[in-house]
Amino acid sequence: MFKKIVIFGVGLIGGSVALALKKQPNAPQITGVGRSDQSLQEALHLGLIDVAETDIGKALQGTDLILIATPVAQTPVILRAIYPHLNENTIITDAGSTKSDVMAYAKAELGDKISQFIGGHPIAGAEKSGPTAAMADLYHGKNVILTPDTSTQSQAVEKVKALWQQCGAIVSTMHAQDHDSVFAAVSHLPHLLAFALVEDLAKRDNAELLFKFAASGFRDFTRIAGSHPEMWRDIALANKNALLSELNSYQQALNEMTSLLEQEDGQALHALFEHASRARNDWAKSKIQ
Repeated sequence: MFKKIVIFGVGLIGGSVALALKKQPNAPQITGVGRSDQSLQEALHLGLIDVAETDIGKALQGTDLILIATPVAQTPVILRAIYPHLNENTIITDAGSTKSDVMAYAKAELGDKISQFIGGHPIAGAEKSGPTAAMADLYHGKNVILTPDTSTQSQAVEKVKALWQQCGAIVSTMHAQDHDSVFAAVSHLPHLLAFALVEDLAKRDNAELLFKFAASGFRDFTRIAGSHPEMWRDIALANKNALLSELNSYQQALNEMTSLLEQEDGQALHALFEHASRARNDWAKSKIQ
């Protein structure tokens, strides 16, 4: 389907796409572009990419697909840099965790070539980053959301959909604003909560003692606080409005729980915990099936 793919950012997300595609028959040539030559050379050594390139014009020669898998704030700069080198057959997509901002960047930077861009977000990841974190099966059974614009070429959408399916993903489409609202609640907010808890404990005078006795519950809840700081800074700022709304809603839930504790209302606490436990377990069962 694609003979040559250029990936900006060959870490966990981009590198995992590359590894998955290399397991396919007639795998495409994959060129990696990045800010760090050390990272590119590491990706070459690990076999994630076939070519490492710093010259964008040279990298894009004969390219069928460009995947931008960098922190979201880098997207407009990359789009601006690739624009002069795009031909009418080049498809551009991304893997950013926010979509309204990315679609706005694409419209601003690509102009008459906006129909060649498809926003994308793979719902998969890990707390590790860099080329060594890449996994060929990262996307198996995972959701990928595409956010095409009304002007997007339908053929381009189908090709990007097929690309992610080759990686083992389940692909859906969604409006960019709906995407950002949903993921502010179920992804971005949990990351901020994990970062906040770890930061709170780390700043305390007895932090060493607290971390010494932290066990599996703390580990499970805070795993995502080990995620890429630059990426999550960009996500938080890019999805600020939806995230502020979710933080406000969560603060109200905390206030309710604080009030129940102050009142020693065990019955109400039990009802709250039971409802949350049932909802969580029902969700977990649905993901196994």
